[in-house]
Amino acid sequence: MNRIYLDNAATTSVDTQVIDVVCTSMLENNGNPSSTHQFGRTAKASVETARKNIAKHLNVTASELVFTAGGTEADNLILHNAVVHLGAKTVITSLVEHHAVLHPLAHLKKTHNITIEYVAVDDRGVVDLIDLERLLSQTSQQTLVSLMQVNNEVGNLLPMAAVAALCKQYKALFHSDTVQAVGHFPVDLQAIPVDFITASAHKFHGPKGVGFAYFKKGFGVQPLFYGGAQENGARSSTENVHAIVGMEKALDIAIENLEKDTEAIGALKKYFIEQLEAKFLGVAFNGLSAALEKSSYTILSVRFPVVDDMLLFRLDMAGIAVSGGSACQSGSNKGSHVLQAFLSEADAVHTSVRFSFSKYTTKEELDVVLGKLQELL
Repeated sequence: MNRIYLDNAATTSVDTQVIDVVCTSMLENNGNPSSTHQFGRTAKASVETARKNIAKHLNVTASELVFTAGGTEADNLILHNAVVHLGAKTVITSLVEHHAVLHPLAHLKKTHNITIEYVAVDDRGVVDLIDLERLLSQTSQQTLVSLMQVNNEVGNLLPMAAVAALCKQYKALFHSDTVQAVGHFPVDLQAIPVDFITASAHKFHGPKGVGFAYFKKGFGVQPLFYGGAQENGARSSTENVHAIVGMEKALDIAIENLEKDTEAIGALKKYFIEQLEAKFLGVAFNGLSAALEKSSYTILSVRFPVVDDMLLFRLDMAGIAVSGGSACQSGSNKGSHVLQAFLSEADAVHTSVRFSFSKYTTKEELDVVLGKLQELL
């Protein structure tokens, strides 16, 4: 049976060069970074070297990065600090954000009585910048805008520069969940002034369970939990040294090969779109995922003109891994909150599948998937 993996927006396979780096670290780097002896100093040096190298890729200073257990923790850390320590009373977000943003905000509303405003999105899930400016202009309170750079389900790209400009104009803080962007798109935080971003290594062929939060210099960071003074007091817990050096290596590889991989993966996505349109009458694409210049080259959300609740299961039984919505909701039968936010009722009942590609995806695999879809549908 073929085993074909097209769920890379959920997680990517770990690059073999990253595995080598992690294994070497596990064999040779045994100290606790908080220990003062030579074993601890060696481990600390590995962590700080990784921090400096990752910071260079983002055009920031090392002190602005806090290592976390992934994107969800990073989002929580940022949102908590923005509300509790930086005084944000109003948060503007959208209904197409990841639950790593929406759920912490719901909790902060209960515990700190913040106001949450949801900016309008159109029938493609595109954030309405006119409505964003309207919301920004209507509040005199300290405001945080939280909008993701790349939508994890439909791949829509946020016009980061335009949002950043509006936030600057109205003196609002700007947080962007960039989990689907870091390692896949150039991220220069001097060119586009964002106050906070998040990243997760397993989205760009690094280890699971490690990521980082970026806090623009001058804000300071208060921890979510206590019991140690690691990460300059921002995150109590012994640093995951081996995963951190693996993340460093994964990002190095991603940045080095960014242009080549973007072109190759984008060509595969274009081919898949063309074949789907040729083979399936009435097929449609959610959001802007079929607009190659306005969506991530790694994500394609396809809406088939059928109602088939078992399609994902049957693809899985055929050895083909895809997603019907956010992968962080695997096993959920509630459906995608992102698609529900902008699809009409008539479109929402049709079966949607998210295909997401990586540098390991091949045209031959896509042909197998197309054939199996024809068989099943």
